[in-house]
Amino acid sequence: MVARFDLVVRGGTVLDGTGGPAIAGDVAILDGKVAAIGRFDGVGREEIDARDKLVTPGFVDVHTHYDGQITWEDTFAPSSTHGVTTVLMGNCGVGFAPCRPADRDMLIKVMEGVEDIPEIVMAEGIPWNWETFPQYLNALSTRHADIDFATQVPHAPVRVYVMGERGARREPSTAEDMAAMASIVREGVEAGALGFTTSRTLFHRLISGELIPTSTAAEDELRAIAKAMGAAGKGVIQLIDDFADCDDDGASEFAMLRRVVEASGRPLSFTLLDITSLGSRWRSLLRQIERAHRDGLPMRGQVAGRPASVLYGLDLSYHPFSTCPSYAPIAALPLDQKVAALRDPAMRARLLVEDPVYANPRLLAFMRNVEAMFELGDPPDYTPPRERRVDVRAKALGVTPLELAYDLLVQGDGRTILYQPAANFTDCSDAAMEEMLRHPQTIVALGDGGAHYGMICDASYPTHALTYWTRDRAGEKLELPWIVRRLARDPALAVGLGDRGALLPGLRGDLNVIDHDRLACAAPAPVYDLPGGARRLRQPARGYEATVVSGVVTYRDGVLQGPRPGRLVRGARASAT
Repeated sequence: MVARFDLVVRGGTVLDGTGGPAIAGDVAILDGKVAAIGRFDGVGREEIDARDKLVTPGFVDVHTHYDGQITWEDTFAPSSTHGVTTVLMGNCGVGFAPCRPADRDMLIKVMEGVEDIPEIVMAEGIPWNWETFPQYLNALSTRHADIDFATQVPHAPVRVYVMGERGARREPSTAEDMAAMASIVREGVEAGALGFTTSRTLFHRLISGELIPTSTAAEDELRAIAKAMGAAGKGVIQLIDDFADCDDDGASEFAMLRRVVEASGRPLSFTLLDITSLGSRWRSLLRQIERAHRDGLPMRGQVAGRPASVLYGLDLSYHPFSTCPSYAPIAALPLDQKVAALRDPAMRARLLVEDPVYANPRLLAFMRNVEAMFELGDPPDYTPPRERRVDVRAKALGVTPLELAYDLLVQGDGRTILYQPAANFTDCSDAAMEEMLRHPQTIVALGDGGAHYGMICDASYPTHALTYWTRDRAGEKLELPWIVRRLARDPALAVGLGDRGALLPGLRGDLNVIDHDRLACAAPAPVYDLPGGARRLRQPARGYEATVVSGVVTYRDGVLQGPRPGRLVRGARASAT
């Protein structure tokens, strides 16, 4: 008797996500799970011809901020247009639950400042049909989307929920406060959150310049929360930290995180980047991660497979002149009128000498560092040669870098995007990025989808990894099966989602059919389709012939199909194999 399946992908080059060699064969899916791989008798109710194509697992992005977006729409773009079939939200300690009605404005202000989400988007888009974290999960469980989604309990809302204004002002928590926060986080992970997240970076601020509620939380507070997770035996810990005291002798900040892991037994990961101004701090952190691993402590770095980039433009959130006083009167004008005003020689002269004014000094320093920027083309080049950098081009032209940046912004129709590799491209080299990418105690993440709507579009990193590292890189290339594992199985296992990220019998029927030769990213471009008509960046890809979620085709050639099989994933999932 011939077996019948829901879907059969025929004749592809199958990369199963384990890192093993590719095989030529078919993949069958039945009841939302992988049923057979290789050569077998059977037909599918639906079939896809994958000859001369790659067949990979769906990718898993464990660092996103779609917490609000999923409440007002049913797609996780741009992540879902780049082969991602599961996202994890609630990172960096920011989110929208738990939340009392009186605190909604505070959480909106935190997300506006930290994640560059316009206030109007959240005010008009979020339904606020919850208060507690379990109620938030219940609200999410009613949503149907293009891909699966899971979330974590963010520290900032928990702190404000328990402490009110004291928490927002970053006052020390009392023993009673800590116990209440620990109880809320335990309740959240037991209800289905995959973990707890926090932020300790001074970069994360409100628009007013104030630090967010979690920035200076004491070790006792973190330990209390982590120990509650340990008692529940559930959940991962994620954070972003400056590690300002980092050195090879055991920096106090990293040592504190070690103690949190020791006290709780829960896995912890944090953002790890090569930031030029911080020298080799990333390598010191890797060495400390290695020591922790040798001591049996599950600590990892979350790394990016391409330079972490900030984008600037007249039609984006910021550019090098956007915080200058003379720019304010024209900031809200339509783009064509803005360009006309900026082409006035008198305006140009004023803006080139004015000092900018902005409450977040770290972000201001980034947006004024024009020397390190490049003009982003289409298709975008995220590892451009040094001679294309603004400072080098300016010197060749006999102008200042600031003058060249100004002229690039106003050229043509004013849609030029300036690209700043904010991390992972020191000395215009990808060597540090490769070292972090190859390290066994790192996971590939940091797509940041759902946030930074007008200044970052890194959610396309799976497409970049599959093209740059395995096909287009001028130097040594990385093996395609290994890259696929790093995009799929490794991040899934790191957060407890053992039921996905690999094409193995019994696991989730999530996959991509990819034309590797044709695979490419377009340049990001702004669209105005958020609640309130607000802007976000979209970045299409070509080469994804099909994306499948739970056995259902969701995208064909980048075009969203009708079904929305994606659902909330509650809690860790064991592998079926």
